[in-house]
Amino acid sequence: MNAVIIFGLLFALMLTGMPISISLGLTVLTFLFTLTTVPIEAVALKLFTGIEKFEIMAIPFFILAGNFLTHGGVARRMINFATAMVGHFHGGLGLAGVFACALFAAVSGSSPATVVAIGSILMPAMIAQGFPNRFGAGVITTSGALGILIPPSIVMVLYAVSTNTSVGALFMAGVIPGLMLAFLLGVTTWYRARKFNYPRLPKASWTERLVSFRKSFWGLFLIIVVIGGIYSGLFTPTEAAAIAAVYAFIVAVFVYRDMPLSRVPKVLLDSANMSAMLLYIITNAALFSFLMTSEQIPQTMADWMIGTGMGPIAFLLVVNVLLLLAGNVMEPSSIVLIMAPILFPIAMKLGIDPVHFGILIVVNMEVGLCHPPVGLNLYVASGIAKMGITELTIAVWPWLLTMLGFLVVVTYWPGLSLFLPRFLGLMQ
Repeated sequence: MNAVIIFGLLFALMLTGMPISISLGLTVLTFLFTLTTVPIEAVALKLFTGIEKFEIMAIPFFILAGNFLTHGGVARRMINFATAMVGHFHGGLGLAGVFACALFAAVSGSSPATVVAIGSILMPAMIAQGFPNRFGAGVITTSGALGILIPPSIVMVLYAVSTNTSVGALFMAGVIPGLMLAFLLGVTTWYRARKFNYPRLPKASWTERLVSFRKSFWGLFLIIVVIGGIYSGLFTPTEAAAIAAVYAFIVAVFVYRDMPLSRVPKVLLDSANMSAMLLYIITNAALFSFLMTSEQIPQTMADWMIGTGMGPIAFLLVVNVLLLLAGNVMEPSSIVLIMAPILFPIAMKLGIDPVHFGILIVVNMEVGLCHPPVGLNLYVASGIAKMGITELTIAVWPWLLTMLGFLVVVTYWPGLSLFLPRFLGLMQ
């Protein structure tokens, strides 16, 4: 009964148009002060301890690194390198878009940032080359979602904080699924380009490829710094985020010199605003998780599901449906912070690996970013492509179907996610 009251109140507040973070906080406070005897001191203490975790520090640093790279010309150089490598295939610029999104995802950790950085440069170029606007918008909207699957990923950090799972193991677990999804999106792009005879670029010489690689090297090297540093044990994921932010600043301002020092304060302010918004959501989500635990709701749900004979296969199917539905009304950070603490104990009781479960949730979030009504990538791409949400929704469907097929593979093939972290000794 308490669960019905809590979620009913939460959705009622959200339907008023209230931001998710405030809805969470008001739901918790209303329930605690009217239906329980929890002292106000416990609430205040939980507010502070909810964001005390060291891993949370990775979030503002990865946001800052992504903003430096977005404003610092790194995306343009990555696009040039990707175009030189795959531009001669059918739909060359579209394939270059998928490749460039995968590369930029590996340094930004954010899907909207990837869509903005790659889309704002590549989509006008695709239209000038003769590609339909819908084709370019479909490619960039869905490929941009790789930003939360290919490490480093802010959403993975949020999941790790919510469930006490290893950030390093999650980052490594996202590598193979991320590359596989990029490949599948590339195949979809190539097939449609070949079917409709879209333009191809002249094949670049190896000299041109080497030149484009050399120019993009400093941006690409950040991938080695972050992933190599974590794997080798030189630093933790949180320390890697801080190093990435400093490295991105040096590359943008002093190496490529695309960003004057006068623009640095604006980038810092934008990053602070985005970080504050996320941290406020995290704080209220920690309160919500405290309420769930104190009312024994996850444990009750777990006992009920196991009592009905629901096994891992059926549970994972229910989780996918639930998360895809949640993606209709909430953005990824909120979904992870609300749903992970509820679903995680059930997954553990059913013997599902926490790292595999995290990757499954992240892939669901990718799909949610690309479908209406609140798909964040849709809104970002809509602004770049000057297309309505309805038209853009139609444009993304071939790639969205590919992502849904990939979600099924990730859900029921744990080895795809777990092979690399086990191989590297990050988990048993």
